[in-house]
Amino acid sequence: MMGGGYGMGGGGLLWLVIFAALVVIPFWKLLPKFGIPNWVSLVSIIPLGALVLLWVMAFRDKIDGGNA
Repeated sequence: MMGGGYGMGGGGLLWLVIFAALVVIPFWKLLPKFGIPNWVSLVSIIPLGALVLLWVMAFRDKIDGGNA
């Protein structure tokens, strides 16, 4: 067997880091506009974390008691 099939290899790890950056950087820029610290964007690496952050951003005004 060639390669043995162990792990993702160097190329797969590189794509994982690129994908993580593409997800985290927009959250890093947007969260402060919603009154949430930048470091919380690291939660978006996990797909469920990104979904939760999107919901929090979408309904932030309702959480704060706004009328909008």
